[in-house]
Amino acid sequence: MIEIDGSQGEGGGQILRTALALSLVTQQPFTLANIRAKRPKPGLMRQHLACVQAAVAVGGANSRALAQDGSPVGLGATHLVFQPGPVQGGDFMFAVGSAGSCMLVLQTVLWPLAMAAQPSKLVLQGGTHNPMAPSFSFLKHLAPFFAGEGPAFFDMTLQRHGFYPAGGGEVLVHVQPPPKGLAAIELIERGALLEARAEALHAGIPRSVAERELGVLQRALGWGDDQLHDRGLRSNEGPGNALQVILRHQHITEVLTAYGEKGVGAEDVARKVLGETKDYLAHQAPVGEHLADQLMIPMALAALRGKTSQYWATTLSEHTRTNARVIEAFLPVAFDMTPWKDGHLVRTSKT
Repeated sequence: MIEIDGSQGEGGGQILRTALALSLVTQQPFTLANIRAKRPKPGLMRQHLACVQAAVAVGGANSRALAQDGSPVGLGATHLVFQPGPVQGGDFMFAVGSAGSCMLVLQTVLWPLAMAAQPSKLVLQGGTHNPMAPSFSFLKHLAPFFAGEGPAFFDMTLQRHGFYPAGGGEVLVHVQPPPKGLAAIELIERGALLEARAEALHAGIPRSVAERELGVLQRALGWGDDQLHDRGLRSNEGPGNALQVILRHQHITEVLTAYGEKGVGAEDVARKVLGETKDYLAHQAPVGEHLADQLMIPMALAALRGKTSQYWATTLSEHTRTNARVIEAFLPVAFDMTPWKDGHLVRTSKT
């Protein structure tokens, strides 16, 4: 039984999702105490409980998720005992039941299903573009890079957008486990910039909001009209607004996003993503802050087969460092995180 303290490091939900994923991969049970201890509302919220329930479903009839008193785990729980069952691919439907991110549910079950013997089809319902979570757009563009030198092993189709607070989004995901296991990841150079564009997603709000957001980016970056895309969605997919910048280089794609919210001006939303865009373009490292965290599990799983991975990141958040420690608790791998040039070089090795 692996014992994990959920208050360590960044103390958020990533600890739970990584532990669930790797418990299913390794078939090692774990206990997690102090779940989301450093968040304003500690314990399992609806999207986190959906992750637990999805992990139980993927683990089959022998999988269990219990509270400290032995009862089925529920909302608000701060302690979890998880017993994994053998993972088999198949057809699954997971609904968060709120505007919580269904992309976080995918983050939980993707890696066990990528290691299964059979392919899988997932229908995910909930939020698709949420603050504090990878968006559908982020994962869609980055899917090829999780596969390293091999072919992409999952693809995603957006059936309906889901924004906070309404939710209601739906995503179809196909997972095809690579027959030779996950490949090594090597991301040291960006290569030439091939495309730069911005997309303003909006539903159920005035179109002028998107026009103002894109106008800020155009004036600050000097981009042409062909680089600015006003993507009005069906009104029943909102209300919601996301402003995203896609930077496609030869060897990597970066997706930067800011979200509209009540009481925040369109110009402020644009300035947030503008600052992140300028910071990334001023750097040379290919891997941005959020991708640095996402790459760690596939790198570790590739390391189990003797494949050494490495990437150069612009910065390493406490979120990323905490994720590395949780992964090392389940797998005989080590992360070497060394300051390098004006960022960090991250390497994996089997221990």
